Amino acid sequence: MAPTLTESKRTTEAPRTGWGSDTRKEPGLLIEDHALLGDLYTAALVARDGSIDFLCLPDFNSDACFTSLLGTPDNGRWKLAPTSPVREVRRRYRDKTLILETEFVTDEGTVRVVDFMPIRKGTPHLARRVEGVRGTVTMRSELRPRFANGYTRPLVRRLDGASSAIAGPDALYLRGAAGEAPPPFELEFTVKAGQRIPFVISWARPYDDIPKALDVEAALSETQSFWEDWASRIRAPAKYEDVVVRSLLTLKACTFHPSGAIVAAPTFGLPETPGGERNWDYRFCWIRDSALTLNALMLAGLMDEAGAFGTWLEDAVGGAPDQLQIMYGIRGERRLSESTLDWLGGYEGARPVRVGNGAYSQFQLDVLGEFSAVLYIHAQQAGKLSARGETALKKVATRVSEVWMNPDHGIWEMRGPKLAFTASKVAAWTAVDRWVRAIDEYGLKEDRAPWVKLRQTIFDEVCSNAYDPKRNTFTQSYGSKEVDASLLFIPLVGFLPPEDPRVIGTVRAIEEELMPDGLVLRYRTEDSVDGLSGVEGVFLACSFWLANTYHLMGRTEDARRLFDKLVGLCNDVGLLAEEYLPSERRFLGNFPQAFSHLALVNSAYLLSGEQPPLHSQVQGEKQS
Repeated sequence: MAPTLTESKRTTEAPRTGWGSDTRKEPGLLIEDHALLGDLYTAALVARDGSIDFLCLPDFNSDACFTSLLGTPDNGRWKLAPTSPVREVRRRYRDKTLILETEFVTDEGTVRVVDFMPIRKGTPHLARRVEGVRGTVTMRSELRPRFANGYTRPLVRRLDGASSAIAGPDALYLRGAAGEAPPPFELEFTVKAGQRIPFVISWARPYDDIPKALDVEAALSETQSFWEDWASRIRAPAKYEDVVVRSLLTLKACTFHPSGAIVAAPTFGLPETPGGERNWDYRFCWIRDSALTLNALMLAGLMDEAGAFGTWLEDAVGGAPDQLQIMYGIRGERRLSESTLDWLGGYEGARPVRVGNGAYSQFQLDVLGEFSAVLYIHAQQAGKLSARGETALKKVATRVSEVWMNPDHGIWEMRGPKLAFTASKVAAWTAVDRWVRAIDEYGLKEDRAPWVKLRQTIFDEVCSNAYDPKRNTFTQSYGSKEVDASLLFIPLVGFLPPEDPRVIGTVRAIEEELMPDGLVLRYRTEDSVDGLSGVEGVFLACSFWLANTYHLMGRTEDARRLFDKLVGLCNDVGLLAEEYLPSERRFLGNFPQAFSHLALVNSAYLLSGEQPPLHSQVQGEKQS
């Protein structure tokens, strides 16, 4: 029986202002109310209310066509939900896939919406299939594209069996069931138990041919097979299999397939401070994520992905490691100029909403150490050090020898004054250390003596200038009194062993000063060291680092307790954001956050005993 489709009619016309027709702000959805869809080129966020309220097309770094998450419904969304009050929402991913099933329970009956993005073979598609489960439910579909990041209202018309929305370089085409007339962009329809009603949007350039209709049933089957086949390759620790697999699926969804790059998050503008200015664009690839990424992929047995990511990184850096940036675009782009989208009101009023990231041009000493760690891990994966890798390691170590004494913006991309950040100096030590190890392990014809001397010089300065003997703790920067979660890298990279009294004292200081509600802040923002206003939430990756450190110190119960607490913060479909606000029990920051999921995966392998302790991998000459 064919579904009943009726175009909806508004009883009142919303006032027209600017480019849109509806500037009313609906009750806000929380960040954790969202699930993720992806096609290995871009990703969409789907809220519990049936709204797709964030999507960039055709790629991660493209302009968004749905941006209501950062503004109002008139900034673009596709909402598909019952018209009557919803009594209960149940949702889950289908097995080990990115196919989302959401059930809406109403007094009329129950309806299921199946959302997915087919793995791309050319045209980007997003499919939504409505399934009647019980009774007869009246549904409403409201498709409201707004191109250019929620700014441009398109021309809407019907073309060759599809409803189209076109503006500038973008076109979206909406189709319904095969053989049916094109559905309007706003409509009401009923679905009975046993009925299935598909809808598909497809993106193209306006001057290209209209995309061919998608066979939804075939695409759904192919998409399920792809994700299940991919997940079957994962070598997960038995104790934490579910959370590790879901995290790795999320990381795969954040991967730009043509290059192998993995974005830090598929979103921009979600705030780290409620209503504040810490709103960044994370649709780029950070070097500091790279070591965690390669380690996680290798531990999971995903060598193809690890190899592709390592190759992307080498290509992005090119032949000039001395020009290393802290981040790159998904194709290796270097210029990531930052601008603000003043027409967006921001998530819960958090402004400005930024695209691009001005931190790309910052001097951050730590990135040199992180890049060296990646090169070292990549060589271990390959079982050999390539000529290109040898050249890069040496050039990075040489660059460190020239700049390691300079102040920088630090691992947290501070927008305040440059300082001598302790973690940056430890990273400089790491760069030299990994070069010395490469000389030893691969029999390189290099004079190791000057590099060993430089490594010791950096070590001695850090222990002299960054250590507070009265409090028995390292500090955030030379001469400061504050502590910083990045000090946990001291044992994690092998700078000092975890049983060293100075490490034990530093961990104690972090516990006392940076752990509201038992989770770890990056640092105290009240001190204004970052040049920004507002207080942020706890940084989830830092808490995983502390769990790892507990494990290395022999505090295994503390490590497992903290890890379990962090896993318990995952939302109902297993996703994590960048930060968590304990006082309001909610997520903050861009979502889902690759750094958080990478940290989870690495911790799971370490705590399960399936990864050698990180410090034992880099043990060398004893430092005093």
